[in-house]
Amino acid sequence: MDQDTRNTLQRATQQIRNLLETEFAEQLEGTYDVLPDGTILPDAGAHLDAQDRLVRQKLVDAIAHIESGGKSTRDAIEEYLRQAAFTILNRFVALRMLEARDLLQQCVSKGDDSSGFKEFCGLAPGLSALPDDGYRLYLECLCDELSVEIKVLFDRRDPTTLLWPRRSALTAMLDVLAQPELASVWAEDETIGWVYQYFNGDEERTQMRAESQAPRNSRELAVRNQFFTPRYVVQFLTDNTLGRTWYEMMQGDTLLAHLDYLVRRPSEVFLAEGESAPESDTDDSELSQEELLNKTVHVPFRNKKDPRDLRILDPACGSGHFLLYTFDLLITIYEEAWADAGAAAFTETGAQLRADYESLEDLRCAMPELILRHNLHGVDIDPRAAQIAALALWMRAQRAYNQFEVDRAQRPPITQTHIVVAEPMPGDAELVDEFAASLQPAVLGDLFKKMVEEMKLAGELGSLLKIEESIAKAVKEAEEAHRKEGLFAEKIESQDFWDTADEKIVAALGGFAAGAGGVRRQLFAGDAAQGVAFIELMRKRFDAVLMNPPFGAGSKRAKRVFEADYPRTKNDVYAAFVERGIALLHKRGGLGAITSRTGFFLKSFQKWREEILLKDAPPVVVADLGHGVMDDAMVEAAAYCLEAI
Repeated sequence: MDQDTRNTLQRATQQIRNLLETEFAEQLEGTYDVLPDGTILPDAGAHLDAQDRLVRQKLVDAIAHIESGGKSTRDAIEEYLRQAAFTILNRFVALRMLEARDLLQQCVSKGDDSSGFKEFCGLAPGLSALPDDGYRLYLECLCDELSVEIKVLFDRRDPTTLLWPRRSALTAMLDVLAQPELASVWAEDETIGWVYQYFNGDEERTQMRAESQAPRNSRELAVRNQFFTPRYVVQFLTDNTLGRTWYEMMQGDTLLAHLDYLVRRPSEVFLAEGESAPESDTDDSELSQEELLNKTVHVPFRNKKDPRDLRILDPACGSGHFLLYTFDLLITIYEEAWADAGAAAFTETGAQLRADYESLEDLRCAMPELILRHNLHGVDIDPRAAQIAALALWMRAQRAYNQFEVDRAQRPPITQTHIVVAEPMPGDAELVDEFAASLQPAVLGDLFKKMVEEMKLAGELGSLLKIEESIAKAVKEAEEAHRKEGLFAEKIESQDFWDTADEKIVAALGGFAAGAGGVRRQLFAGDAAQGVAFIELMRKRFDAVLMNPPFGAGSKRAKRVFEADYPRTKNDVYAAFVERGIALLHKRGGLGAITSRTGFFLKSFQKWREEILLKDAPPVVVADLGHGVMDDAMVEAAAYCLEAI
């Protein structure tokens, strides 16, 4: 996407954001008596009918839920408006992108003149009696159909979608999206990521930095660090981590036509299992650059893995650029493993890929869903980023199905991605106590309360929060107390109980959300389940960690915990992310990062270089990129890959 097109998209995104926030603020105040100064009238006005009264109650509950996280009513209303505008904008952008991929009939590109709506009207002629001739109902039906797989954006139970733009605002939004200058962007996978970045304007970022040197909260930390990672950097880092790993597993007979940025010596020799590299009697310091390049390099033996056992993590995933390219690479990896007679078996089934899928066509029918279920994982502190990343991966999966000519009726449903939000678990103390008391045995309730307590700084620390360590400690303490004191009559000594405690809590949350309490309980359960998913993800270990992490100072609110957990890298968040990423890797796993280059020469990063990189994960390849790489970020960047010892 060229700069002129990106500028147009940026203006369009900001224009629609302002339009929707103004529109929804007017509806909150004029229809539902929710004022921008934080005043919420205690009772619904007489002008509201029964349906509007229900909507108002859900709006009030949603705002109260945001308040329970520690915000004032005024700030909660402002956040609700921002979330509502973002969700509706992305919903229409997504519909436009699905049109461009022939995954939906024309529905928004020509508004209520779209062919899909006309066909819908032909099937239901009574729609003409509705105020907008049924166009809203038509779009809501599309959302309901899509939400079977993409709940993150199209689920109409989401309280951020309670408001709908009135006719003039809807028309204005669709006109902006229909600009001829934007016609080319809807078929591009990266478009939804640019919309995410452009939603927050440069003026907003500038004001945040002027008011405080360090981010004051999780939102500021997210907004300050929204910088697009160029495609070539994504490829460079992925090719030299996941790509290099698979290349070594297959001993060179693989992927080379796809790894445009793989760095390898011309004379690499792969060692057999148990074989060691011969001693060298050559002093490398005496060799020329050409001689060094052509010197024989012995590559240690690497055991093969079934592709379904490969795990990749982006611990600050934003809109998912690393994961999208990794998806492309994994398609080739799966096909090569299927064709490999000596392929490894999948740890869950004990069977090779070819045993589970008899033909390449069978594999291609299953592959997009397999990749999202087994391989790709992402974390972000911004719920909007997670929303975008999950949508982008779903669309990438649908594009793969199209490429493989898999009929829509034959496509396995994709109902889950491993994109999780790092944010505090529910702040509603009353519901925390009520839910914890409902869990049996009672030790589960104690564990849930511990999770809530330990997750308080998740929004500020994200993947840096060492939640798996504190929860493991809590589980061990609870287990020991039970065994020593016999606190519970139930037999729960088995390790399986403790290993599956998170699953038991999530299952109980489903029933709790369905009970009396409406939106309040649903939001509580949703936040709690997201927190449990984050904890579960942080317990895993990965073959590749890829990232463009935040940089600079950490959040003020998390300063004490951050400095205590990362004493060697507390001078910059990006250094701590590298330290954390290394700890999340399997042995010989690869970490790829683009960050400031300062870590490689400033004295303040000496411990990072000596005690973390050289000790735990020495650099494999480093590219000094300089200025102007990450959009408007005023930083000299380096892209580098490390291998965990």
